[in-house]
Amino acid sequence: MLTKVKTKKVQYANPIFNRMSEEEIREYQFVLLKKQLKYAYRNSEFYREKFNEIGIRPEDIRTFEDYYKLPIFLNKTIERAIQKESMERHGHPFGLHLCSSPDEVVFTGTTSGTSGNPTFTYTFTEEDINFLNGFIAHMLDYGGVHAGERLLFSHSLGIYATSSILWGIRSQGVLPIDVDVRAGSKMILEYAKMTRPTAAMMTPSLAEHLIDKAPELIGMNVGELGLQAIFTVGEIGVGVPEIKKKIEDAYDCRIYDYLGELGFSCDSDDYHGIHCVAPDLSLFPNDLIDPETKQPIEVYDGVIGELIATELTLKALPRIRYSSGDIVQVFTSECPGCGFQGRRVKFIGRSDDMLIIKGANVYPSTIKQVISNFIPEITGELRIVLNNPPPRVVPPLQIKLEYGENSDSRKLADLERRIKNALHSEARMTPEIIWCAPGTLEKALTKTPIFEKNY
Repeated sequence: MLTKVKTKKVQYANPIFNRMSEEEIREYQFVLLKKQLKYAYRNSEFYREKFNEIGIRPEDIRTFEDYYKLPIFLNKTIERAIQKESMERHGHPFGLHLCSSPDEVVFTGTTSGTSGNPTFTYTFTEEDINFLNGFIAHMLDYGGVHAGERLLFSHSLGIYATSSILWGIRSQGVLPIDVDVRAGSKMILEYAKMTRPTAAMMTPSLAEHLIDKAPELIGMNVGELGLQAIFTVGEIGVGVPEIKKKIEDAYDCRIYDYLGELGFSCDSDDYHGIHCVAPDLSLFPNDLIDPETKQPIEVYDGVIGELIATELTLKALPRIRYSSGDIVQVFTSECPGCGFQGRRVKFIGRSDDMLIIKGANVYPSTIKQVISNFIPEITGELRIVLNNPPPRVVPPLQIKLEYGENSDSRKLADLERRIKNALHSEARMTPEIIWCAPGTLEKALTKTPIFEKNY
């Protein structure tokens, strides 16, 4: 059982921000923003054309409000199109928004390509990598991972975005034990058993999966591996209290949710979101739009909106007015767990994952949160069955659920009634539940899908 200790306060990665007021941080960011816009205008034909189309030059941006009123410059569809054009015209795949010379690129990492061709969104110069390394080092230090120690790194290796994290791990003097997740559970667990790392990085679903597989594959429980911290990325899992507790209890260590170099969660027993520790890297999460109207919305404590990304310091491929598709809830109040006074975010889902059921907007994360309250009567594994392309769903929405290992099949009708009532109350929908035996909804070693698409 995880020993309770006083929660350590999260600090900004750059110590100068710990001495600044919120207003001073915003002023600092605006100076960086003005420099970055001028840099992008000078060095990228794509950004230059975007400004010229709307009849504005970077020096015309005098306030954040001026900036937030600009149209969206980039999204995944545009990014794919200008990547193709840059390959045809200039012989490189990075896109017309590249601001550096292609010769200066030392790392490129793509998105997964699950919604179309992969994009080379994570493309960095050596200067970019050195800058980003500091944020990874800051997170590892907070999690108690120090020079000379080892870290099990179980993501898809190679061209994928997570591989950029390896640079930051090594820069801290930490040795990554990088086992490609596609090698399978047995290989991951065997290397963990052999090398006894201090920490691990993986998806939450993989961390859960290994709990069940370890006794069978290596003859020991994951709690015997001696991990002191787990850093997870890419899924909502850790934000669900039952999943966070399950993983922490099984591994007997703290689990941290992180978003690349932008921030990480604190070591509180309760989850209070990703703490945004990098105001000199990005405007994240201060630029929000309404997911439906695409108009700017004011940031206040508890607001929900779609993130617009703008990177303030990167030189190779900075995203400017980039529609991320990520729906988040932003908190501006002090973290009740550790006392961090900056912004925090909780991920709600993706704009393209939103479902519309009888006129109500429903996100898979909300369904997952509600259903997780019924663990261990259910395993917590689920699939949302889509028989037609989203977002509109002809009710009832079908949800596949695994009943728990020790559930009495004679009581499933009552369990189903209680789950439906909870979803009706909290998500404004009443689904059709399809019961499945434990272990039949297979977990993926990368990102476990939440949708089963039958169209």
